[in-house]
Amino acid sequence: MGKPHVLVIPYPTQGHVIPLVELSQNLAKQGIKISFVNTVFNHKRVLDAFGEKVNENGLLHLLSVPDGLEDGEDRNQLGKLTERLCQVMPTQIKELIHKVNESDDDKISCVLADITMGLALDVAAELGIPTVGLWPAAVFQLAMLLSIPKFIDDGLIDEIGTPLMKHKMFQLSPMNPSIHPMNLIWLNIDDSLSTQKIIFDFLVRNNKVVETSDWVLCNSSLELELQAFNLVPKALPIGPFLATNRLGNLSGNFWPEDPTCLQWLDQQSPGSVIYVAFGSLTVFDQIQFQELALGLEITERPFLWVVREDITKGKHHNYPKGFNVRVGNRCRIVSWAPQAAVLGHSSIACFISHCGWNSTMEGVSNGVPFLCWPYFADQFLNESYISDIWKIGLKLQKDEGGIIRKEEIKSKVEQLVGDENCKTRAIELKQMVIKSVGDGGSSDKVFKNFVQWLKS
Repeated sequence: MGKPHVLVIPYPTQGHVIPLVELSQNLAKQGIKISFVNTVFNHKRVLDAFGEKVNENGLLHLLSVPDGLEDGEDRNQLGKLTERLCQVMPTQIKELIHKVNESDDDKISCVLADITMGLALDVAAELGIPTVGLWPAAVFQLAMLLSIPKFIDDGLIDEIGTPLMKHKMFQLSPMNPSIHPMNLIWLNIDDSLSTQKIIFDFLVRNNKVVETSDWVLCNSSLELELQAFNLVPKALPIGPFLATNRLGNLSGNFWPEDPTCLQWLDQQSPGSVIYVAFGSLTVFDQIQFQELALGLEITERPFLWVVREDITKGKHHNYPKGFNVRVGNRCRIVSWAPQAAVLGHSSIACFISHCGWNSTMEGVSNGVPFLCWPYFADQFLNESYISDIWKIGLKLQKDEGGIIRKEEIKSKVEQLVGDENCKTRAIELKQMVIKSVGDGGSSDKVFKNFVQWLKS
C-alpha cells in the first residue's frame, strides 16, 4: 500500500478550479499526493499564467483530459460545454485512472471531484474507488438544488424547472436567503431554453452524488451558514479556503495576475480605495461599461478596476471620452489582480463585486464591505446573504432599462463607505471565519478528520 493518492477534478470554469486548487494545496501540505485534472484548454491557461513551478514538496501534479469541444469553440457557453463534458468525460476519466494506476506506485486511493462534476464521482464509484464531493459554493445553494423534487411537488416549478409562480420568492427557512424564481441558477446562466434544460438536467443528476459520496465537503463555515448546514446534514464545512495557504505560484488562475497594483495601493490612504472586479465570466454591453466608468469617476475616490480583455461585447473597451485624462493617477486599471492580496490591503474601502462565491469568501475573510452587482448563476443568492442576512453590503438598483446608472453607483458608494455599522459587522464576520479555519475551529476540525480518513 503506497501513499494516499487523490485524483482531483473540478468543473472547468475559473470559479470552480480555484477552490479545488486551494484544497489540493492544503492536502499536499499534509503529505497527500494529488493529481489535479484540468481540461486540456484550462491546463494550458493555468500553466501560461503561472509557469511550471507548482509547489515545493512535489506532491501536486497537474494532468489534463479533453473537454470534447473543438479549438476555437466558446468555452463560456456553459450549456454547450456541459453537454460535451457529459459525452466525453466519463470515458476520459476512466482511461486516466487506469493510466495513472499503471504508471504510479501510489495507486489512486480516492477521487475528489466538484459535485458539479458528479459524472466523475460516478466513474470512481463504478471502479470501487472511495469518493469525495466538494461543493465550491454556498451550502444553501446546494440545499436549493436538493429541494428541486419538493419544489415540483409544491407546484413552484414544473418537471423541467420552469417556475409556475413567476413572482413568489423562494425561501427554505426564515434565516436563509430568499430567491426570485427567475434567479434560480439554471434559469439565469443563459437565455436559451435548450441551455436551461441542459443545466437543469445536469444539476438534478448531480444531486444523486450527494447521497452516494463518502464525504460532502463545502467551502463555507458554520459561522456563515449554520441554518443551511442544518438543511443538508451530510455536508461538512471546511472553509473558507484562504489564499494565504498557497504553495508556490499555483493558484488555478486562468490569467496572469498584475502585482504592480499592490504598489499603487501602498501609495493610497487607508480605507480610501474602491476595488472593482467581476470575476471571470461577467460581460457588459458598452452602455453599462461606460456608466460604470463614469460612476467610478464621479465618486471622486481612488479606484482599482479589473477589466478583463473579454469583459465587454465587442473588440475594444470604449471608455467615456476623456475618462483616462480626468481620472489620472486616481485610477488603476489591470486585466487581472491578485485579489486576495488586494482585499487584504489596508487601503481598500469597499468591494464592487459580482458576488461569485470565491470573491464573497475572500471579501468576508478580509472584513471588506460589498456593493453587490450579481451577473448570473448563484450570484443573486450570494447577494442576498451579503445584504439581507449578514448585512455587510448593499444592492445596486437597475433603472427601467436594466442599467445601473452612474448616480446610483456614486450614491451607494457614499452610503456604504459612511456606514460604520456595516464596517463593524464585516470585521466581526471576518474574525468569526478566521477562527473557524484556525487551529481547533469548526472547519479546521472537519479538515483534520478528513485528512485522517484519507491517510487511513
